[in-house]
Amino acid sequence: MSASLDITIVAPAGFASDPAAVDRAEALLTRLGHRARSDATARTRWQRFSAPDDERLAAIERVAADPQTDVAVMLRGGYGFSRLIDRIDFAALARAGKRWMGHSDFTAFQLAAFARSGIVTYAGPMAAYDFGAVAPSAFTLRNCFGVLENDEWHIDCALDGPSHSCAGTLWGGNLAMVAHLVGTPYFPQIDGGILFLEDVGEHPYRIERMLHQLLHAGVLARQRAVLLGAFTEYQLHANDAGYDIDMAIAQLRSRTRVPVHSGLPFGHVPDKLTLPVGGHCALTVDAGRARLELSRYR
Repeated sequence: MSASLDITIVAPAGFASDPAAVDRAEALLTRLGHRARSDATARTRWQRFSAPDDERLAAIERVAADPQTDVAVMLRGGYGFSRLIDRIDFAALARAGKRWMGHSDFTAFQLAAFARSGIVTYAGPMAAYDFGAVAPSAFTLRNCFGVLENDEWHIDCALDGPSHSCAGTLWGGNLAMVAHLVGTPYFPQIDGGILFLEDVGEHPYRIERMLHQLLHAGVLARQRAVLLGAFTEYQLHANDAGYDIDMAIAQLRSRTRVPVHSGLPFGHVPDKLTLPVGGHCALTVDAGRARLELSRYR
């Protein structure tokens, strides 16, 4: 019997463009045997956010203080955490001991939480697009609760890149947010890590530019491997002359000695892994097949 979790859906960034998705997410989590509820911010809207900054900050504090919450699941990404991270008391969040999960704009919170207080968070599904989908992904659900309900979890998948083995701190998330935090107090200084990246709606040349930001800042050289997930929802134009994401990845590989692997099942796609940001990962890649052994995240 799987462990039952108390899950609170909270919206410290964007609003629910489909309010019915919140109801679907609650219903799905309940059917899976968990206790699900939503913070008030999951059902409100202010400008492009779920609520004004003070209210969204209060929502984070409210969920952290709630004795009934085990896991805080983000409603969605969008934009909003950059306006809050310098006001979040990460030491207090560490003491509260909640688990936080989401992706996209949530990456800013995740990196800041690890940098400031060593909090391990989960890059994984969110309420609006994943748990609240009309047809939720069985792959996503299996991996999400496999990680949340176990002290260790392993993943077998295809990865394009050189055969090798390494281990280190797993970290990363949305590329735009990772690059955005370079040079700030909210960027973790991780040596010997395994960095995973994804993005949505970013043109290939902009993806390459952000990868160069990490290259020139010395971030990539300090890692043992780079795992690239899905880069989706862009459209090539005449000026690109066929320059696509594969060409951007090839260019990155030509500039770094760090092994770069593509095809990680993670990003703004229905089938996504749940990856502990700040946890430990042992990675083995052999002839296009990979195993990720996740541990030390609880």
